[in-house]
Amino acid sequence: MAAGQAHAVGYRYWSFWERDGSTWTYATQGPSTARPADGAVQGFRFAVSENSADAARPRGAAGFAAICARTPRQDGTKRVALVIDFGTAADAPSGERPPAARTACARVPRDATTAEALAAVARPLRYDTNALLCAIAGYPEKGCGEQVSGKAEATAAPQKPDSGSDGPSVGLIAGGAAVAVLGAAAVWQARRRRA
Repeated sequence: MAAGQAHAVGYRYWSFWERDGSTWTYATQGPSTARPADGAVQGFRFAVSENSADAARPRGAAGFAAICARTPRQDGTKRVALVIDFGTAADAPSGERPPAARTACARVPRDATTAEALAAVARPLRYDTNALLCAIAGYPEKGCGEQVSGKAEATAAPQKPDSGSDGPSVGLIAGGAAVAVLGAAAVWQARRRRA
């Protein structure tokens, strides 16, 4: 029990990943500011995590060629492969069951962000007032980056061993939210100047 108490607090949220070959890397920008190139593979994983060093990565090995095989190129657009991992039952909010993981190929304008690519294939999306991504394809129905006690999780899923999958710290989440808000403000300001 002492080891479990040392890791008693985590946060339930969607983490954002970029894939290079077969390796997932925690994204350094938020999905509302990242502008992936044609052929990029981006991932999202819903989990309870403590810090980014050991955050749960999206599962599945499908690459761009497999995910976007049926989505032909079109002038003026790019294709972004998305891996959406809804996590495990142990990470799900009370009363909810995670959908099966899925992949999708978004064909979007060349200057589109990852958030725009995600919106093209996995609606409805839900964000909080700080532009933190709260739900993909309507999952979860409620909540957003809430703190989760390890003790409550152990009660909900006593048979699940510690997977060692930790997520970002509060500072990283707050920093990511700040970057997302600044990015959204910059887009709004640029559109306002054009008008």
